[in-house]
Amino acid sequence: MTENSRFKRLSSGRDYIADNYLESFSLTDAANNSFMSPFHFSRIFKENYGETPNEFLIRLRIEKAKQMLITENYSVSEICERVGYMSLGSFSSLFLKHVGMPPTSYRRTLWKLSSEPFRYPLQAIPACYAYHFLRKPVN
Repeated sequence: MTENSRFKRLSSGRDYIADNYLESFSLTDAANNSFMSPFHFSRIFKENYGETPNEFLIRLRIEKAKQMLITENYSVSEICERVGYMSLGSFSSLFLKHVGMPPTSYRRTLWKLSSEPFRYPLQAIPACYAYHFLRKPVN
């Protein structure tokens, strides 16, 4: 099998995980989507992406939760469910481990930086991106 073909199959498995992040994770299903054994899929995934399929799923869910905590007015429990977790305790523990603060503290901290609730604070927008939108046009 060529390297390109293997990477396409691996990417298919990664896309499967990303598309189904709300569902309970099954390494077997992701591996089957890539036409690989679960062990081989997990090993190759880690080699290529630097994280295991489960670590990728957790990172994806945490990133979605971070976005929702800033832009939505859902409770932490609702966000927990909306990103695919059934246990608020598991979600909060993982969030704390990956972000460095509990979900509620994360929300409060970033909302304090913003002048309008439910909007990304200016400090969270990369300067190179904001420059193009916030500069005054030259006449």
